[in-house]
Amino acid sequence: MTHPPLPTSDPALRGRHLLALPPGIEPDEVETLAASRFAAARWEATGGDAPARTRRPMTAAFGIRVAQVPAAPVLRLSRHSTVSGPYAVTRDDVVALGLPVATTQVYDVRTLTERGDKPFPGGDRDGIKRAFPDGMPVREEERVVQWLVDVARRLGGSVRIGGRGTVLTPDVESAIDLTVFTDGWVEPADALAVVQRVAPHARLSVPRAVWDGPLSGAGREAATNAPSGVAEPGGSGLRAALERHGVEDPEQRRRLLAEAAAFDEMMLAAPVEVHSFGVLVGLGVDGVIALEVEEPHDVPPLLQSVAWAQRGVVAYRLHWEPVVVDELEAERPTLEHRVARRRAAGTMHSIARAVHAAVGGEIADESDFLVAPEDL
Repeated sequence: MTHPPLPTSDPALRGRHLLALPPGIEPDEVETLAASRFAAARWEATGGDAPARTRRPMTAAFGIRVAQVPAAPVLRLSRHSTVSGPYAVTRDDVVALGLPVATTQVYDVRTLTERGDKPFPGGDRDGIKRAFPDGMPVREEERVVQWLVDVARRLGGSVRIGGRGTVLTPDVESAIDLTVFTDGWVEPADALAVVQRVAPHARLSVPRAVWDGPLSGAGREAATNAPSGVAEPGGSGLRAALERHGVEDPEQRRRLLAEAAAFDEMMLAAPVEVHSFGVLVGLGVDGVIALEVEEPHDVPPLLQSVAWAQRGVVAYRLHWEPVVVDELEAERPTLEHRVARRRAAGTMHSIARAVHAAVGGEIADESDFLVAPEDL
């Protein structure tokens, strides 16, 4: 398929954000990544089977003819933002725009210009603070710019920021966290067994102390049977707290103690159901991997219409934490960090495949882009 040339003669082009991609990336891949973040993403209707854009007349041996080239499709992200393309670029275009030499196609992005405060000091893994030194993008522009950077990371491309012309080329290995979304809940011991197939030294992340009921002397019998005018027995922390907060009336203290004791008995008889837990895998000098199991508040847009997701979703989140945590947000981390990250990624991928084989569902990366198990 022949792509239309990038309209470099458009004076407003350099003021818009551009998504630059290497060869081999099809438009439907960009569409899928758009639908992963923007629920209303869709190709705009063109009103014809083969939209065409008329270029300037060209001379030919037998007179004058008009060259017809396909018009660039328009992918709508939201009410305020669209992505047009792909456009073909020449070597001169790549050099003039400061894009990587591997660039063969470009998408032209139209969105609102919405800026907030200057960036705060600190980590800048994606380079967005560097690209917006006078004011960070907010609201719609922030969502679009972050999506562009995430797409560039996923597809090995770059983003040219409109205006300043800063080119961001995110490291494809910088985001290794994964999540398995499914409708199946696995008990902590079973989840541990799954992870231990890959990492035998994995362990459950549990509290250091287990609550086994109220303190001695704070029970219902002590609270209700103490004679009037006699201090409550047991010396419990609750009684001391009531005294500190000015509850001096013995009858009122006994009533509050009785209510607390009734709540304690209820909790002991029917413990709260566990809705989250974790499994830890120590990697020594490479840091630690945590598998966190929970019921998420938000589900990626691509999964919201899936039948099994309507029954409720459980998220099995895999997060890597290096020895030096600050390196996670460094745009150019040290060699030691990159080596540790690569070794940790191999273990992460194996755990994700094992969890997916056990519970089913879908695997997503940090950007909520779906990943096939065989691609890990």
